[in-house]
Amino acid sequence: MKFSMVTTFFGGHSFGGDAAYVDRLSQALCRRGHEVHVYYCVDSFNAVRGNHPLREYTPPEGLHLHPLESGYGMLSPLATQATGQPLFKSRILREALEDPTTDVIHFHNVSLVGGPGLLAMGRKTNAARIMTAHEHWLICPMHLLWKYDRKPCDGPSCVRCSLAGGRPPQAWRYTGAIRRGLRQLDALLFPSTHALDEHRKRGIGKDVPLVHFPYFLPDEWSRGIEDEERATSGRPYLAAAGRLVAMKGFQRLIPLMRYLPEVDLRIAGTGPYEETLKLLAAGLPNVHFEGLLGGAKLARLFRSARAVVVPSLFPETFGYVVLEAFAVGTPVVVHEGGGALLETGVLSGGGLGYRSDGEMLLAMRRVVHDEALRSELAARGYARRIGEWSEGDHIHRYFELIRRLRGGSRDAAVYRPHGAGVGAAGPRRVPAGWDIKERAN
Repeated sequence: MKFSMVTTFFGGHSFGGDAAYVDRLSQALCRRGHEVHVYYCVDSFNAVRGNHPLREYTPPEGLHLHPLESGYGMLSPLATQATGQPLFKSRILREALEDPTTDVIHFHNVSLVGGPGLLAMGRKTNAARIMTAHEHWLICPMHLLWKYDRKPCDGPSCVRCSLAGGRPPQAWRYTGAIRRGLRQLDALLFPSTHALDEHRKRGIGKDVPLVHFPYFLPDEWSRGIEDEERATSGRPYLAAAGRLVAMKGFQRLIPLMRYLPEVDLRIAGTGPYEETLKLLAAGLPNVHFEGLLGGAKLARLFRSARAVVVPSLFPETFGYVVLEAFAVGTPVVVHEGGGALLETGVLSGGGLGYRSDGEMLLAMRRVVHDEALRSELAARGYARRIGEWSEGDHIHRYFELIRRLRGGSRDAAVYRPHGAGVGAAGPRRVPAGWDIKERAN
């Protein structure tokens, strides 16, 4: 089968997060003999990268990269941000998505590569058309439901919030452009039920079926590492990882290490908040910054940690770091106010949650000093990783979804929003028996 993935950031031109999922899904498909094309925007990465390093990336056999560079530099993503249209990237994207040999068009983070105007491209083909909402971009101009760069969103003040965040208001958001774009999809996927419910509460789901579709890790991500002996020499440590920005909450974690002098904290990542965090850690010899780690280096850091702490303050849509910790048999300590972290890190059975700094300190002490508790949490988390969050299970469900979307009425349930006709684009086909969240009356 032939797949076309469209996303803003990918490979070397990425920051992790949604790009990591696109990469892992694409490589999993290639390993199964499929042809995958990834279209992404180099102009966008260069416009926002700052000092973020360009990663080395070599695509495997079967994965075809299509980096989009318009010649207009940052004007290209700015134009898309302002208009909600691909504009400078329209020609090549239209040609790619209207290729009749394409079986599946999978949109991901399209905020700067094409906006909602992109979702109509390729609708004349017979390809299954799906989108994964990796962020809250469909319901939040700032993508993160993080208001005024200081608190979770508690109500719409989008224009003022955008201006406070240094972004121009997006007038197209008030024209129905997102609804028109979503009508061109067969399904909209969410990595957590929390993210799905947040979108449904804000009206998403009236025009497209919503499907809960969690992330996964490739089989080889931690292959062999989860069987390695944990480091027993040296000081015990807690690990943390992510882009070093204020909303990730590391500034709440670091000061607490003065109350755990017997334990180290090792933080992997880089980002614009890095120098501020290092100043905060001055005088704390048990706090260490590991720099940007990936693959086996990150897996080994997590493997020997007593726990991985995820202190995100904003509503995460999944929290990939939780799954990465589970993959090497390490439990997590997560902020329950971090969106899906309660779902993935606590309700999964693989970690402890907290609501306040005092509760965070207590949870860290428990997981450091109570070996029986730590082992029980680790076992539960690992069970999720090798079960529903495994590559095999994910790809099986992915193909089942595609088969039913492309199979017509015999193989799929026909979805029609309440009170709506089929319309020119035809019915929305979603798999019977799936966790489909239809629109409310």
